Amino acid sequence: MKYPFGQHETDKLKAASERPFEQITLDQLNDLSAADMVIHAETLRAQAQIARAAGYPQLASNLLRAAELTVVPNEEVLKIYDTLRPERASLEELLQLADYLEAQYQAVENARFIREAADVYRKRGLLRREG
Repeated sequence: MKYPFGQHETDKLKAASERPFEQITLDQLNDLSAADMVIHAETLRAQAQIARAAGYPQLASNLLRAAELTVVPNEEVLKIYDTLRPERASLEELLQLADYLEAQYQAVENARFIREAADVYRKRGLLRREG
């Protein structure tokens, strides 16, 4: 089975800064930026392909959602995380969040995940209680 990045193709992997992984070393520590420490969305997508091919579909889905979130500002990711905690949002707020992520960031997998979570929260009584 051919994986997107094989053992001898690590030169294709890169950080969010576009710096190749092979240039991110302790010897280069003084020359690295914060963006050099952030994984590139394409690297996450490649890892998702590998996980799916190896029989780990849930891990693949998690990696695809992570790839989508690489373009979402960290402050927004933290707000999303907080909103997804039980009893923090109404059904309408969760559905609006899903629509926003899909429209603003083309985060289709995350939007699907949030819609699914909203349905589960509704069924289990985990939505914010009014009054």
